[in-house]
Amino acid sequence: MPSLIAHYQQLLGLPETWKVSDVRLSMSGPRIEIHLEYIGPKVECPECGKAGRIYDLAPEQRWRHLDTMEYETHLIARVPRCECKEHRIKTIKVPWATRYSRYTLKFEALAVELLQECSSIQSASRLLRLNWHATNEIMNRAVKRGLSRRNKEAIAHLGLDEKSFRAGHQYVTILNDLKGGRVLEVVQSRTTDGAEALLLSFEASQRQGVKSISMDMWKPFAIAAKKHLPQADIVHDRFHISKYLNEAVDTVRRQESRQLHHAGDRTLIGSKFTWLRNPENMTESQRTSFDQLMACELKTGKAWSMKNMFREFWRLGCRESASFFFDYWSERVDQLALKPMIKVKELLKRHLDNILNYFEHEMTNAVSEGLNSKIQLYKASARGFHSFHSYRIRILFYCGKLNMAITG
Repeated sequence: MPSLIAHYQQLLGLPETWKVSDVRLSMSGPRIEIHLEYIGPKVECPECGKAGRIYDLAPEQRWRHLDTMEYETHLIARVPRCECKEHRIKTIKVPWATRYSRYTLKFEALAVELLQECSSIQSASRLLRLNWHATNEIMNRAVKRGLSRRNKEAIAHLGLDEKSFRAGHQYVTILNDLKGGRVLEVVQSRTTDGAEALLLSFEASQRQGVKSISMDMWKPFAIAAKKHLPQADIVHDRFHISKYLNEAVDTVRRQESRQLHHAGDRTLIGSKFTWLRNPENMTESQRTSFDQLMACELKTGKAWSMKNMFREFWRLGCRESASFFFDYWSERVDQLALKPMIKVKELLKRHLDNILNYFEHEMTNAVSEGLNSKIQLYKASARGFHSFHSYRIRILFYCGKLNMAITG
């Protein structure tokens, strides 16, 4: 037994103030229980770090450690309480675990690594042999630790985007670092107050360094940005604009399909996704079918042509050329007299200055869209979330690029 005690003393790497007093094998678990004893002459207050006398020993506590072979391993100790003149009676810090944690630093480090590799808490819990709630608490601490370590450097290009949370038009708003490819923070709404809360999560010096903020044409976002980032250019995102144009084409298709169907013509039936594809993404057979539809001179085809023409807007390279192109494109849309397309044209016209800001920064919400796709995968893996808090923690854990490493 003495050699076994010495063996674990060396493996644990404990400071001189702690020693292994006993090692027991429990077959009921099965588990190995390592009993520790404080042997230091004095203690330090965990609040101020000043030396104080040992007041007494706290009740016995247990910490889960890395397994020894297939056996669960637990550290067990009665931790001294320090009598401090300023802070009165406080339980001292232990070198193998963080405060309030019932897992050692090394075990939590393993848990964080497993969580990062697994798609869900359930999977990591099964590998760690922990219940869901215990693993979830480790994730919560990891995110809190990572957020506290974020530097205060300015972020030049931000992205504001929304993401569905639950059915019934419940959304969250996500603030992203577009160049860093990471989520910065999440709030449970897509209101002006919610967007303001996101922007105010930065210090004033950081906000002053923002050059652009990419977003949808959602008014609450723009109000918050103008108020708290007055020096930053608002850039209305090309991906959302493409979405509006696709929706307009689909509206024309549905209206025209109903008219043709009443006349016994099924030309547009089942063609929805044909009009959503860009020509370069079509297979040979898809292109043949598409050319046949375009040859019919349908209203949908004309709407698609206007949508496809607008793609040239982003390739023009400068604000002046793009502005001239938009005027020309708008005239062509008006000539077609298709209400869904005219509605989108008017929307873009109202926000044209912010759309043209793209040519100053050439930043889009493509990073935000990529992060949204990643978030959707974790959301599907978790089969939804019961609370916003859990949703936020998952997003920041997997998409925040946080430094969550365990340090002693």
